[in-house]
Amino acid sequence: MSSMHQAYVALGANLGDAHATVRAALDRLDHLDATRLVAASSIYRTAPVGCVHQPDFFNAVARLETRLEPQGLLAALLALEADFGRTRRAKNDPRTLDLDLLLFDDLTLNLPSLTLPHPRLHLRAFVLVPLAEIAPDLVLPGRGNLCAWLPAVANQSVTRLP
Repeated sequence: MSSMHQAYVALGANLGDAHATVRAALDRLDHLDATRLVAASSIYRTAPVGCVHQPDFFNAVARLETRLEPQGLLAALLALEADFGRTRRAKNDPRTLDLDLLLFDDLTLNLPSLTLPHPRLHLRAFVLVPLAEIAPDLVLPGRGNLCAWLPAVANQSVTRLP
């Protein structure tokens, strides 16, 4: 059996009952093979980035412990997206569920199918704010302390839901 790894995953949805989808996806993350949900942020309502003429998103971040390797975890996340009806037509399209592997241990990886850390995580309030909620002392490989990046995204709309 391989060793236990720590991974962070961003969740987002803006089609259908997106709030319920994010809650259900958090529950399903805890049932992935060789994986356990360790922590989950609150759910946040956020404005879309890129293609702005679409519904607001509901976002969260989860911390997982997993025995899967990065590409195995990514495959499991993509399968979970498909279970929730995700189709990929165009970049920044509305989606039933989006799962992004943000960090995997302290690994830096640049493959055609996977880049770690996620290349835009430090630029997105909808990722940084929930990530800071569950891991305020986290150090982003190659970028330093997570909280040092929060002022740069302070102008992006992020509302924590009760």
